[in-house]
Amino acid sequence: MVVRTQVTLDAEARRRAQQRARELGISFAEYIRRLVDRDLGDRPNDATPSEIFALFDSGGADVAGDKDRLIDEAVRDRSR
Repeated sequence: MVVRTQVTLDAEARRRAQQRARELGISFAEYIRRLVDRDLGDRPNDATPSEIFALFDSGGADVAGDKDRLIDEAVRDRSR
């Protein structure tokens, strides 16, 4: 069951959170859900290939050459 929740943030925190969500390629709401899940320890371990390899924006990365480092970073970021 999903429940709608309203949260009040100061303008700078909201701006920064929206920017981070854009960088991750997710909605603001999904970003907030992930933060709550991570804090509560409820984050499922269901990494998608796009999260691991940043398929939609390489940022100039050489995935073939840097794959071990990129996978390590993705897994480390998901466990925080």
